[in-house]
Amino acid sequence: MSKAFIQERDTDDEDDELPQQRVPVGAKNYMTPAGYARLRAELMHLIDEERPRVVETVAWAASNGDRSENGDYLYGKKRLREIDRRIRFLTKRLERAEVVDPSVHHGKDQVFFGATVTYARADGSEETVTILGIDEADSSRGQISWISPVAQALLKARVGDEVRLVTPAGVQTLDILAVHYPAPGAMAGG
Repeated sequence: MSKAFIQERDTDDEDDELPQQRVPVGAKNYMTPAGYARLRAELMHLIDEERPRVVETVAWAASNGDRSENGDYLYGKKRLREIDRRIRFLTKRLERAEVVDPSVHHGKDQVFFGATVTYARADGSEETVTILGIDEADSSRGQISWISPVAQALLKARVGDEVRLVTPAGVQTLDILAVHYPAPGAMAGG
């Protein structure tokens, strides 16, 4: 097929967010101070270091002549699009961010954003999760997003409460055993 008929698609803003990462319509993008700092650090690294380095490589590759078969040029242009997409994504996320310091709830037994909650299932198994922002949560570290079904079931409950979690396999009952928050100043550094 002729290159004249192939349109290289530069992504629109709507493609900047993956479906599982979308902030619910009308909701704030809650995150901890440490999560905000990590996203901001990534954004600044991309703007101040990564993008200028790739632009320099692309400029050098372009000066070498034929761009159609120049791997450095082609890869560099692709990498620039990826960097620009990530910069747009991070910028939008940080603009919509609502930074919430969970340490303000230190010592309380009610579940709010930033809580580490231990709960028991009906079969006696226990699980501990920390409720964090969409961009911070890492399930392999026991962190869940505040919009996840488990977090939604736990939010506003207290130690000793039973909450219902609706799953595809049916309704589960979760008993809240413990709620912990970081001590003031503990999350500031990340």
